Amino acid sequence: MSESKCPFHGATTTVNLGTQNKDWWPNHLNLDILRQHDVKSNPLNEIDYREKVKSLDLEAVIKDLKFVMTDSKDWWPADYGHYGPFFIRMTWHAAGTYRTGDGRGGAATGAQRFAPLNSWPDNGNLDKARRLLWPVKQKYGNALSWADLLVLAGNVAIEDMGGPNHGTALGRNDIWHSEKDIYWGSEDEWLGDNRYGKTRQDLENPLAAVQMGLIYVNPQGPNENPDPALSAQDVRETFKRMAMNDAETVALTAGGHTFGKAHGADSEDFKGPNPEAAEIHEQGFGWTSGFKSGKGVHAITSGIEGPWTPNPIRWDMDYLKLLFKYEWECKKSPAGAWQWHPINCAEEDMVPQVDGSDEKVLPMMTTADMSMKVDPEYNKICKSFLENPEAFGEAFAKAWFKLLHRDMGPKSNYITGDYKDVDYSWQDPVESSPQLSNEKETAVRAAIADSGLSQLALIETAWASASTFRQSDNRGGANGARIRLEPQKNWAVNKPEQLQGVLESLENIASNLGVSIADTIVIGGAVGVEMASGRKVQVTTGRGDATQENTDIDSFNLLKPKACGFRNYSEKEFAVSPEEIMLDKAQLLGLNPVELTVLVGGLRAMGVSHSGDGIWSNGKLDNSWFKKLLSMEVKWEKTGHNSYVAKDRHTHQVLRSASRTDLVFGSNSELRAIVEVYAADDSKEKLLNDFIAVWNKIMNADRFDLM
Repeated sequence: MSESKCPFHGATTTVNLGTQNKDWWPNHLNLDILRQHDVKSNPLNEIDYREKVKSLDLEAVIKDLKFVMTDSKDWWPADYGHYGPFFIRMTWHAAGTYRTGDGRGGAATGAQRFAPLNSWPDNGNLDKARRLLWPVKQKYGNALSWADLLVLAGNVAIEDMGGPNHGTALGRNDIWHSEKDIYWGSEDEWLGDNRYGKTRQDLENPLAAVQMGLIYVNPQGPNENPDPALSAQDVRETFKRMAMNDAETVALTAGGHTFGKAHGADSEDFKGPNPEAAEIHEQGFGWTSGFKSGKGVHAITSGIEGPWTPNPIRWDMDYLKLLFKYEWECKKSPAGAWQWHPINCAEEDMVPQVDGSDEKVLPMMTTADMSMKVDPEYNKICKSFLENPEAFGEAFAKAWFKLLHRDMGPKSNYITGDYKDVDYSWQDPVESSPQLSNEKETAVRAAIADSGLSQLALIETAWASASTFRQSDNRGGANGARIRLEPQKNWAVNKPEQLQGVLESLENIASNLGVSIADTIVIGGAVGVEMASGRKVQVTTGRGDATQENTDIDSFNLLKPKACGFRNYSEKEFAVSPEEIMLDKAQLLGLNPVELTVLVGGLRAMGVSHSGDGIWSNGKLDNSWFKKLLSMEVKWEKTGHNSYVAKDRHTHQVLRSASRTDLVFGSNSELRAIVEVYAADDSKEKLLNDFIAVWNKIMNADRFDLM
């Protein structure tokens, strides 16, 4: 009997065994992104890491890491006797996946342990770096997450080699399987790049890397074209999408490449499969090389070969000095990769061989490095740093800290650590505010109820404020009340004219009673839901108000929803369906399928719909919306890309309209099963309880101080 028909294997555990639902129905809406990282996959579910990490002896960990740095192992020897540059690369590549478009990626989850990141070409041989850290992880166990360790190791490395550093904030929780929600690109081969429009700046959103399997840019140049000017375009665009300006980009490039070397001893044909594709006996190791020893001087990683500076394990100014001291010529490495070497290199600038032998080798630069010299703006910044080493060191430390912590959100998520206690605008700072007394909250509620503001306006304003939250990088949310500031107050989805009137009333109430506008907005939403449900909605107060000064307009504009299924809003027709966009937002909000269903149905029941579709009841929070969705008394007909009408089966009269983000709850079998629960006659109370619970979940999503 053939293997494919083995009767003892009844599960479809591989893509090649058994035709699965996705094969039969490739366009089926996949809800799996709302079910990832649940308690079933987490072996530490009973442990509160935010509390556990507080017990960590950080000084002891740092001491152990410094020992590891110089404890060279035969199975993967330390370049120049120090693993520091190797760990810096590991840290850089863990954090460097962050992208501003959707806030996904970054170092906050320890995702580098899993596919696809663990097997990306750009992460070649970083599996060894993580194995070198295992003794430290083993020693400190559950008090030190992999996510924190991957960041901490790079910072300790910088410090141990004399570099400037603003320290490490700890408090990152590990995930336990590959992320299902992150779109890394549509390419079906490593280093493919069908992610562009007509120009190199027309990079597909939300991507922030030039090719599949790279962190930022191809170091050899765009598609291995060694043109520094073209490379500068890629560098600027990708770093911008990672929240870095030109000065930060230069500081990170020049500072990071002060350390270490690239490996390309011979043809990449010698490299074995990546970790995910390696055979079982490799035990998670990948890229096993058949070239001589396969390590040290014989290692093959990027294909580029050589160090950047004469002393690759010390912080100094040599990267910038060499960049401008020499004219550089483009040549190929032993592995066939394009790189640059100084013309007529002085003996003093030659570099000892990586194994500590007497051999000397030329320093090198990548095409991306050369862009720092060729691009006029980068050139100007480089020369400024070269003239002022202190400013360079400070710029690197700040940019590096931002790189590692950008996806942690506000400082309230910094549980412990040795970080410099400095406030940055990219942390979205909000002034703290005390929780309101019962008397004060009652007074606010009464004032809102007497204000004449409608139920719908109150609900829509609170939702617009809170629903900007995204758990990917902990940005947005109701805390700070940035909905009253640029750019959010003018977003079309927020009904700016209505919003202005509501905010004027709520700001007057907040001012008169001495409470924050942020709390007043959320209390207003609770009052609106109470009007619709007849049920008391508890509110957790204590939100502060952000200022326009501490709000980066360009950065916050990236949170603007171009389509919002929760509000039946869409700017235009997109390549992906409205329901897929809604699902993406639901994941960013941290919703599961049940919460998504009850939230949308409840919002529609109360009248929330920008287009007017999906409004089938009298504004009361009850299960009438779910009942009408399941009704067989009507037949739905398509009237446009995202518009449908329900006609009476007998009279053919048009009774109601809907969008795709309404009807998907009836068409998708999994969502319909949930709708049937709430449409049942005995689920009226359940609906109220569940809706209020998920409503408060969204209102409090950015209240990290309550965790």
